[in-house]
Amino acid sequence: MEVIISKIAIMLVPALLAIILHEVAHGYMAERFGDPTARLLGRLTLNPFKHLDPIGSIAIFIFGFGWARPVPVNPGNFRRPRRDMIWVALAGPATNLSLAVFSALLLRGLSLIDQTSFGGWSSYTHFVAPVKMMAGFSLYINVLLGLFNLIPIPPLDGGRILTGILPERYASLIGKLEPFGFVLILLVVFFTDIWSLILGPVINTLVLFMAGDEFRMVEKAMHFLFSR
Repeated sequence: MEVIISKIAIMLVPALLAIILHEVAHGYMAERFGDPTARLLGRLTLNPFKHLDPIGSIAIFIFGFGWARPVPVNPGNFRRPRRDMIWVALAGPATNLSLAVFSALLLRGLSLIDQTSFGGWSSYTHFVAPVKMMAGFSLYINVLLGLFNLIPIPPLDGGRILTGILPERYASLIGKLEPFGFVLILLVVFFTDIWSLILGPVINTLVLFMAGDEFRMVEKAMHFLFSR
């Protein structure tokens, strides 16, 4: 039980920030382009109860990634709906990748402190160990969410971006896939080699690049959180 509580404590804050800020970024960008829907519905908030999806929340603790309830966006309020929607869609993954950069800088900064005399204090070591684990998990989950959401299948952000870039004729065809989008995503991820051949290696390479020598801490955090 103590191990389970420790895992939840390490995962909770990074996971909540990753999925909540992703959705808030969509709503904030939509309002910048003229759509106040998210604000009017009370979704431009860090209150987790306004965003969490029950299944998506459970998935975080089982699989290491999850999702929140999508922030509602009404493209009809945009001056240039197709162009503006590209920026709204990009805001979520961009926020996750920004959080990943912050997490990597935190890891590297703590590593530098470890090399000073201050890093040898037992009270510091006791405090910083779980913070490093949180930063390692935050780095990984934000890179994963940022890249995963760029898969060009609606309703993922990549699908929204694709429909905004393509000519309207082809964008309309892609848009018709949206009701079946999650089924297609599951098929692509679990029944093809796209994860093992493309997504997994790209995610690990980007995490390694950001973490540098602290990649071992990311591996340690993921092993602790998801090993049985």
